[in-house]
Amino acid sequence: MTHPHHAPSEVLRAALASLLDGLPARAAAQSVDRLIGHYRGRTPTGAPVLRDRSDVAAYAAYRMPATFEAMRAALGALAAARPGWTPAGHLDIGGGTGAAVWAAGATWDGERPVTVVDWARPALDLGAELAAAAPWPAVRGARWTQGRIGTGTAPTAPLVTVSYVLGELTEADRAAVVDTALAATGDDPGAAIVVTEPGTPEGYARVLAARDRLLAAGLHVAAPCPHDGRCPIEPGRDWCHFSARVARSSLHRQVKGGSLPYEDEKFAYVAATRAAPERVPTRILRRPQIRKGQVLLDLCEPDETLRRATVTKRQGSLYRAARDIDWGDAWPPPEEAEEAEEAGGGTED
Repeated sequence: MTHPHHAPSEVLRAALASLLDGLPARAAAQSVDRLIGHYRGRTPTGAPVLRDRSDVAAYAAYRMPATFEAMRAALGALAAARPGWTPAGHLDIGGGTGAAVWAAGATWDGERPVTVVDWARPALDLGAELAAAAPWPAVRGARWTQGRIGTGTAPTAPLVTVSYVLGELTEADRAAVVDTALAATGDDPGAAIVVTEPGTPEGYARVLAARDRLLAAGLHVAAPCPHDGRCPIEPGRDWCHFSARVARSSLHRQVKGGSLPYEDEKFAYVAATRAAPERVPTRILRRPQIRKGQVLLDLCEPDETLRRATVTKRQGSLYRAARDIDWGDAWPPPEEAEEAEEAGGGTED
């Protein structure tokens, strides 16, 4: 996946930190603690969970950087599968304070109409306030529209994101949201839809259901899968998810404890597009295991299978590439593809 540069993250963190001025740290931590179970999808609800500005400010400061990094990784994978494509507009369904909009700004430069739809007015108001500090005109000019997600009509856009939303909804409403995203792309032949959820077995199951619905509508999977076929991971035994590194704030440390300056956000996602994507040869599904003189890679293959590959020191530049590769990346890297083909891509365990 795209390795993040830090400037957009720092801008976002600074904007979020300013929201907590005047809010007692203990009160912010208690607000976040109360909201975590609901807002991360453990309690489907028929009403907005974030009730007022203090709720939104505390939760955004805690969660928005992680959502931003997860979405930036997912959108980066989409961008790699659609080289040369830049969305001419963006609709963020259930976007809250706009993490996905910030992530799209960090992925594709330039101006475009952007609309965030959410049912929580306090989240939208705070998102608009944060957007004023964004380094991209597309984010600063976004429209923040209140509405019940998954019902009614939405503005059309060639890029639609549904980020950390499905877990808040009933199964029927999840399907309605995906259908709304499909309808919002109109008849744009290059349109793309990206769905992300927490990287839990339950989050993966929701992404898989959305993937099935997008494929049934005629879209192609651009990422993470290197194919449009059945997911080869057996439900109940494992799940497909990835990781994005997030710098921890003092609020993170208060809520979770610990002293590390970072945490790893686990997320599941699917990016689908109407246009045929340039897929990766294989996708790395787990953190590579570096051993003495070899690197073990768990790969999702284009023939709908999983494979363990061992890249050894005698494979030269391919081995060096394997030592630098990351969970979620394509394998082999484009510059090493020819050598990998000659070497058989490593030996199977």
